[in-house]
Amino acid sequence: MHYMKRILIFCLLLPAFHVSAQQVLTVEQAIDLALKNNYDIRLAKNDAAIAANDYAYANWAFAPRLNGTASRVWNTTRTRQEFVNGTKRDTSGIHSNNFTGNVTLSWTLFDGLKMFATRQKLEAMRDLGDAAMKDALITTVANVIASYYAVVQGKQQLHNLSEQLSIADERVKLSDAKFQTGLGPKTDWLQSKVDYNALKASYLRQQTVIDQGKVILNQYMAVEGGNTQYEVQDSIPLNTDLAYGKMREQMLQRNTSLMVAKQNLNVSQLALKESKGDYFPVISFNSAYNFTKVNSNAATNSFSPIFNQNGVFNYGFSATIPIFNGLNVHRQVRNAELNVSYQQLSLENTRTQVDMALSNAFKDYEYYKAAVDLEEENLGLARENAMVALERFKQGVSTTIEVKEAQQSLEDAYNRLINARYNIKLAETQLLRLNGDLIK
Repeated sequence: MHYMKRILIFCLLLPAFHVSAQQVLTVEQAIDLALKNNYDIRLAKNDAAIAANDYAYANWAFAPRLNGTASRVWNTTRTRQEFVNGTKRDTSGIHSNNFTGNVTLSWTLFDGLKMFATRQKLEAMRDLGDAAMKDALITTVANVIASYYAVVQGKQQLHNLSEQLSIADERVKLSDAKFQTGLGPKTDWLQSKVDYNALKASYLRQQTVIDQGKVILNQYMAVEGGNTQYEVQDSIPLNTDLAYGKMREQMLQRNTSLMVAKQNLNVSQLALKESKGDYFPVISFNSAYNFTKVNSNAATNSFSPIFNQNGVFNYGFSATIPIFNGLNVHRQVRNAELNVSYQQLSLENTRTQVDMALSNAFKDYEYYKAAVDLEEENLGLARENAMVALERFKQGVSTTIEVKEAQQSLEDAYNRLINARYNIKLAETQLLRLNGDLIK
């Protein structure tokens, strides 16, 4: 019995010696890397920056438009004329240059309040970009936590297999000793060896599963190179104090999916106001200054100037009244109204979905909390039963089948406990994601 305890203690301590030789990545470090490098977050930040940049120029929609043009033209005239009376005239070699310039100003004074709706829409799109970015942040953090603790779960299952290998190895040695002394059949040794090799194969497979889990985690952290030569923490910390009522109240106010849906509705309503603005006339103030200067080295006739300069300034008001454009405005307004209806339905659908997700996640959370307590008790009983069965087999009062069943019960109990702890973490993460409290 004491020998068996030493084996179990060694198995539990063995991974710790291996970890010390490698860098341990904490979940906080993994989240920090993801927040800096994750591609989804970087794309969301870029979209939010574009929306913020558009809003920064929103007030310029009310400013007048000022444009200027200038041109310079050089002319060379070669003209030869013969008249009926025999007179000839040659005006070849006349050179002139023309310079024209103008500045125009157009200031929209009224457009059915479309300018105001446009500015409000740009502000709403900026807020939508911020909400979408926060949603991407929270989703990424949730994915990092789930994938990180999936690796921790795999590591704990590897510890479980390591413990089972130690028991199976002891069982092989005892079966061999009994066979060599004639106290047991060879079939017991053969079966023990087969079971040991099967566990060894599972152990090797579990190492591969852990490496694959690290690759998934690397993807969320945007770590290149496929490096899996790092360790993760050994345990899964749990928060067992979450309350449904408080979380649902927070969810309705802070859930990022709801925030995105609300902002989409707001943008569609402002787009509808924009479209309706096209029903109204557009009143503008217009002004222009035109300048023309012509220089010539000679005149083509006595009435042609060799120098001419004009400057004209004008201003006035114009009104563009929509009369008929093929009902295009009506079509655009109708489409905008349909989009508002769509976004309203989408908001209601999102609200019911997140409400259902919160309810289901909390039910999982409560179930796995109870399961952890039960499986911790089962694990203690299964471990003691395995140790007793192995000792009885050593003394020759039980069969290898009894040891195998006890060993399988221990392995199953350990795996159920590991899975229950991991599922609590998943449910906890989902609850915090839904109520917008996963990141501050």
